[in-house]
Amino acid sequence: MTHLFDDAALSGVLGHMNGDHGDDNLLISRAFAADAGVAEVDITAATMTGFDGDQGVWEATLADDSTVEIAVSWPTGPITERREVRREIVALYDEACRRLGVEPRPHA
Repeated sequence: MTHLFDDAALSGVLGHMNGDHGDDNLLISRAFAADAGVAEVDITAATMTGFDGDQGVWEATLADDSTVEIAVSWPTGPITERREVRREIVALYDEACRRLGVEPRPHA
C-alpha cells in the first residue's frame, strides 16, 4: 500500500522545491520526459505538484503552453518518512544530470 504523507510534509517539500529548486524541477522533468511520452526539448517549465511513498510528481509546461504530468518512481523504492523525500529527490536530480549530460552541483 502506498504511503501518503500528511499536509505539513507535502506543503513543506513542495514549497521548498518550487520556491528554491525551480531549475531542478525543470531538469528532472526534462530527464524523465520520455517516460511520459514527451520530448525533453518541449518542456519549458516545471513545478513539483505532489509526492507519495512511491513517486514524485511534476507538472511540465510544454512549448505550446499545454501541460503534462510526469510521475517518477523513487530510485531506491518506496519510502515512508519525510526525511527520505530529500534523499530521493537528490537521487532523481543526480540521475537527471547523468541522463542529460549536466555536471551536478555538490550536495550540502
